[in-house]
Amino acid sequence: MNVIDTLLGKIEQAKDLDFGIIFSESIELFKKTWLQGFLMLLFTMLIMLPLIIVFYIPLIGMVIAQQENGYADSSGMEGFFAGMSALYIMFIIVAVLVLGSVTFAINAGFYRIMRKLDNNEQVVTPDFFYFVKKQYLGKTFMITLATIGIAIPSALLCYIPLLYAMVPLSFFAVFFAFNPDLTVGEIIKASFKLGTKKWLISFGLIIVSALLANIVGYLLCGVGLLFTTAFTYHPVYLIYKNVIGFDEHSAIDEIGTTTIE
Repeated sequence: MNVIDTLLGKIEQAKDLDFGIIFSESIELFKKTWLQGFLMLLFTMLIMLPLIIVFYIPLIGMVIAQQENGYADSSGMEGFFAGMSALYIMFIIVAVLVLGSVTFAINAGFYRIMRKLDNNEQVVTPDFFYFVKKQYLGKTFMITLATIGIAIPSALLCYIPLLYAMVPLSFFAVFFAFNPDLTVGEIIKASFKLGTKKWLISFGLIIVSALLANIVGYLLCGVGLLFTTAFTYHPVYLIYKNVIGFDEHSAIDEIGTTTIE
């Protein structure tokens, strides 16, 4: 039996999961991973910074120039967007896909780090970038493209399909992290299988964890969001762990065994 059939079989035979247990385990695991979660968010922000600069600096410059002239011209704003060349727009789209694929790779690296910390193993900074390599970036690019291709039509259909799709989409990175040799189609298939099978508990855990992360983050003057945002990844990891589990003797254990800090 090949890997994808094994994964689908485990999902089909998955036992019922307890919301309270998964949520409690998420909090306990977060106590071990909060620093790495902060670093993941920091790396993500640094990666997206060039795109933010390229897109917003011309816009900010135009607004400042208008303020210096003592008036705000709404037609100028319309002219700015209308004047964007097709080449510039294409550059933005490609940049979003490329940087999005790198961000996806870092998210997958964070899931691997989460597993190591869950097993009380040592982690090092290069673990974040394990999948930021030539042999993986093509696949992460295609998964990012598939994610956008699923999310945008779902949102356009009055957002109701997006409520369903957000759960399977959340499993893309964790399936890739622990099964990087699967094809893009197999990762999508397994994610939708698990997302559909455990949709209700997954949706509830994702929403509750996101709300808790935001509430605690804002209570800490907003700065806390840098540390709490990654909490939403933990229920996804634990659902995968409880349904799929890990082969303790698989090749994934050999990844990133270096102890150089």
